[in-house]
Amino acid sequence: MKRAVDLFLALAASLILIVPIGIVALCVRLTSPGPVLYWSNRVGRRNEIFRMPKFRSMRIDTPTVATHLLDDPSRYLTPIGGFLRKSSLDELPQLWCILKGEMSFVGPRPALYNQDDLIALRTAEGVDALLPGLTGWAQVNGRDELPIPEKVKFDVDYLQRRSFFMDMRILAMTVGKVLGSKGITH
Repeated sequence: MKRAVDLFLALAASLILIVPIGIVALCVRLTSPGPVLYWSNRVGRRNEIFRMPKFRSMRIDTPTVATHLLDDPSRYLTPIGGFLRKSSLDELPQLWCILKGEMSFVGPRPALYNQDDLIALRTAEGVDALLPGLTGWAQVNGRDELPIPEKVKFDVDYLQRRSFFMDMRILAMTVGKVLGSKGITH
């Protein structure tokens, strides 16, 4: 049932958001050199690597590490990068991964391939059995503000309590967080 809901929502969102997606793509292209999309290697279900797209919000010379590990993340932002991140518009291309079945709307956020500490903790707790999500329980409970062990605690809680109603609650909470730009540090 979860896959059917993901497919339905991803198709509906893609159709509804086609014009905003086009506008964002054009704005990214016009405001900084480089590709419109940034594709990163992410860890999916059973720790399999997949390629996840985002609208590019950072300069092309940014090191490939989690943003919180950069000395001064703001110096790498493109002219519209801060806005894209605060509004979460940079995440829209991930609808493609949901359509392909590599992601779900709700699940643990996909780790970067080199976030060994996060990957190891999730694997030890069995969280790697879940599809990663566009949003998740840790996302709505702190987002960038949470240290990795705390994120994993929320991921485990989701693993143990997941249900259709919990997913709907997380999606509703996500809308509130995105509209309020809460929990985004860069």
